[in-house]
Amino acid sequence: MAKNKIIGSGFSFPMQIDALGGVAVTSDDENIRQSMMCIIGTAPGERIMRPTFGCAIHDILFEPNTAVTAAKIEYEVKRSLIEFEPRIGDIEVVAKPDDAELSRMNVTISYTIRKTNTKANLVYPFYLRKEGEV
Repeated sequence: MAKNKIIGSGFSFPMQIDALGGVAVTSDDENIRQSMMCIIGTAPGERIMRPTFGCAIHDILFEPNTAVTAAKIEYEVKRSLIEFEPRIGDIEVVAKPDDAELSRMNVTISYTIRKTNTKANLVYPFYLRKEGEV
């Protein structure tokens, strides 16, 4: 696949070494997908030079796996992606409890890559801690 200079490229997430011993990079749609995973997986305050960067779903970690919790997750994921990933638009987020695992909430994100008008989606598994777990 040819690299799309419109979308850009960046370090692979998580950081890793490529076959030549350099820092691995990603580009195109994969770069955007990894950026979204980084945004959602980072709690605000984790990055010293960017204290507001991230997604506040980590504050929801001990909430019960209910429709109210799903709505909170949907709001926080959409808000953070709108704020920190300008390459995507038409963002729709749906969080639903996983039938097979009671402590997991599946967060489905549908979006459009602005520069190419490509529609894509991503499923982010969010694990809620059960009472008594450390």
